[in-house]
Amino acid sequence: MPVRPTAARSRSTVPLTGFVALALAAAALSACSSSSGSDASTVKISFKQSTDNSIHVMDDYLAGIKKQFEKENPGKKVQLVPIKAPDSEYYTKLQQMLRSPKTAPDLVYEDTFLINSDITSGYLRPLDPYLAKWKDWGQFIDTAKAAARAEDGKTYGVPDGTDTRGLWFDKGIFKKAGLPADWQPKTWDDVLTAARTIKQKVPGVTPLNIYTGKPVGEAAAMQGFEMLLYGTNDGTSDPLYDKTTKKWIAKSQGFKDALGFVRTVYQEKLGPDVSQALDPNIQTIVRGELLPKGKLGIALDGSWLPQDWLPGSGHEWPDWSKELGLAAMPTQHGQAPGKVSISGGWTWSIPAKAGNPDLAFTFIKTMQTTANARKWYIANSGIAVRKDVSQDPSYASAQPGIKFFTDLVSSTHYRPAYPAYPKVSTAIQEAMEGVTTGDASVEKAASGYDEALKTATGNQVTTK
Repeated sequence: MPVRPTAARSRSTVPLTGFVALALAAAALSACSSSSGSDASTVKISFKQSTDNSIHVMDDYLAGIKKQFEKENPGKKVQLVPIKAPDSEYYTKLQQMLRSPKTAPDLVYEDTFLINSDITSGYLRPLDPYLAKWKDWGQFIDTAKAAARAEDGKTYGVPDGTDTRGLWFDKGIFKKAGLPADWQPKTWDDVLTAARTIKQKVPGVTPLNIYTGKPVGEAAAMQGFEMLLYGTNDGTSDPLYDKTTKKWIAKSQGFKDALGFVRTVYQEKLGPDVSQALDPNIQTIVRGELLPKGKLGIALDGSWLPQDWLPGSGHEWPDWSKELGLAAMPTQHGQAPGKVSISGGWTWSIPAKAGNPDLAFTFIKTMQTTANARKWYIANSGIAVRKDVSQDPSYASAQPGIKFFTDLVSSTHYRPAYPAYPKVSTAIQEAMEGVTTGDASVEKAASGYDEALKTATGNQVTTK
């Protein structure tokens, strides 16, 4: 759903093997389309399948919805078309599929990170005629609705949840380091002080992880950098994009301060080894190895982590809620509102070239009954975007940490996910990587970002 872990590469830099896989996927999907053709009784649904063979959350959920849908709609069939690929390749394959009626599914799973790019490219159809007649649309919170609303004012997707981000910390490591079990840092310096204390008193563990660099992709930009950047102001304006002038912000002191934090973490060796930090699989390493095995003191990460620790996940960790603590990421100096979070999410969208759009929206409505939405949020460790579900006691008590992360929605921010954002994100990742490896000073990396920003946005840049 959020971003969950997102693009490791921009679409223009997918390696040759990615295009080979893309061609094979397109051929396979073309075969599927030609076999079902214009079959008005079959709805084809494409989604991202986890590359971790032990995780089947989405597969299991959709299998259940498929069964319910076919029972409630006699004569109609659901064809699930999973794409098993890393996020970056998923985006590329999906975009390729959307270009032709022969390969376009009827329903696709879109990351809000890239939805505006696909809208601008004409790959998705507005859902407003359907939403106007759907009573459940009124249950969705306004910020979630806005995530799939384009600059033309039309809505192109139905969100299936959101996410928030904060600090996970190992209580056992904190105890060894003499740090409090109820740790709640108030400033960036508090976070760095705790990491330095862990490094000094608990050798053999990584004090602090913050995602960084191009190999990690959007997770570096969103879960790492923007969690810092959005804590550098007073929370009343966007430090990346000026909505008044509709321009992207360059020469920002907050940008330099956020880069400085990243540089400090890696130059003081408070984070993972640089080679590990720049491993494209670092998110899996953090969730599946470092945290469960007591090898990481503090992780700046997302609300969805517990889904990897549930029974049957392959990384079962039944005691995680006893061994880990949660704290909000503080603002830079403790200024109002005192804490910061970034939210993303995924939506279900109908391609412009879908053969059965009406049937696709009927499937969306089946997924988004109150009961099915609650089931998905709980299974996926997601944050509810439906008011009726968020007020349901069974949701609030389903899993430790849900209330903590749901409460962060009140102080969260959303990325300016306009068409230029993916390129802006890549520029952020490059700046982060420069200070992480030590190849660039903060000033040089920030200057490089400012130049890349001009190219990425067609020189739609302003300064503050």
